[in-house]
Amino acid sequence: MASFALALGTATQNQDGKIIEAFFPAPLLNPSDDLVRALSALTDYDAGNQVVAIAPETCRAISEAFAAAGAKEAAHFANMAQQTTQPLVLVILENDSKPASVAEGFLKLQLISHRLVKPHGVVLEGLFGLLHNIAWTNQGPIDLPELPERQMEARLKGETLTVECVDKFPKMTDYVVPAGVRIADTARVRLGAHVGEGTTVMHEGFINFNAGTEGVSMVEGRISAGVMVGNGSDIGGGASIMGTLSGGGQIVVSIGENSLLGANAGLGFPLGDRCTIESGLYVTAGTKVTMLDADGNAVESVKARDLAGKADLLFRRNSKTGAVECLTNKSAVELNHELHANN
Repeated sequence: MASFALALGTATQNQDGKIIEAFFPAPLLNPSDDLVRALSALTDYDAGNQVVAIAPETCRAISEAFAAAGAKEAAHFANMAQQTTQPLVLVILENDSKPASVAEGFLKLQLISHRLVKPHGVVLEGLFGLLHNIAWTNQGPIDLPELPERQMEARLKGETLTVECVDKFPKMTDYVVPAGVRIADTARVRLGAHVGEGTTVMHEGFINFNAGTEGVSMVEGRISAGVMVGNGSDIGGGASIMGTLSGGGQIVVSIGENSLLGANAGLGFPLGDRCTIESGLYVTAGTKVTMLDADGNAVESVKARDLAGKADLLFRRNSKTGAVECLTNKSAVELNHELHANN
C-alpha cells in the first residue's frame, strides 16, 4: 500500500462537471501504509493513482484517520470540510508518474509550493498540455466558456467580476504562503514555485512553476521554469534566467550559492557558487568567453557551457573590445541582512 503522496481538498468544476482546479491545504508526502489502508476502507480508492470524490459526511472518519496518523493539519481540514458545499476530492498517488488529471497536476504543484519537494523532484511531464486556460477572478476560478455569462450575472446584481488573470496557473499565494518570505506582487509568483525561507521577491521579480530558490535570496529579476537558485544568491533588477520553456531546451539552468546575477544581466548555463555576472551582460551556453589569468592576460577561449558549475568566477564585458571575459571572483556576495529580514 506504499504511496508517494496524498491529499484531501476542494475542487472547482465547470458546467460539464469536469475539475478545472483543486486546493490541497495539507498535502502529505510518503504517507504511512496504515493511513492509506484506512482511507481505502473509507473511500472508493483501491490502488494506483486515483482521484476519488468524497462526500462531506465521510470527512469525520477521514479526519480521525489523519489524526491517528499524526497528520494534524490534514485532520483539521477534514474536520472543517464536514460543513462544506464545495466538491471534495481525495487524491492518492501510489507512484510519481506523469499526471493524468487536473487534480493530480494541482496536487504536484502544491507539493512544490509547500516545500515538500524541490523543483525537478516530482514528475510534471505533460502538465502544461493537461491544464487549460482559466479566468482567475475575485469570485474564484471560472472556465473561460462560462465567463461571459458570469460577468453578465454579476453586473445584473450590481457587482463587478474582476478577472485578475487568464492563465493555466494561478498565483501561488491563493493556495499557500510559505513561512518566512516577502512577496511584493503576489501575481508574479506562480503556483508550483518553490520559494525558500528568507527569500524576498520584489515587485518586478518573477518565479515560474517548477522553479525557485533554495533559501535566502533577493529576487528582482525573472526565474524561469525549471531554474533553481541556491541559498544566498541574488537576481538583480531586470535580470533573466533562461528556462526549459523559453529556449533552454533540456539544459537545466541553475545558480549556485552566494552568486550574483547583476541588474539586466542574463544567464543561459548552470552557474556555480560565488560567481558574478556583471550588470547588462547576457551569457548563454554558447557565448565565447576569454579566460584571464591573475595578471589579466588572456589564456584561452572557451564556451560558457564549459564553465558550468565552476565556482568563484566573474564574468564581464571588456569595455574596449566588447569581448566577454572571465576571471577569478575576488569579492564574495554579501547580502543586505536588513533587506532580507522577512519576519
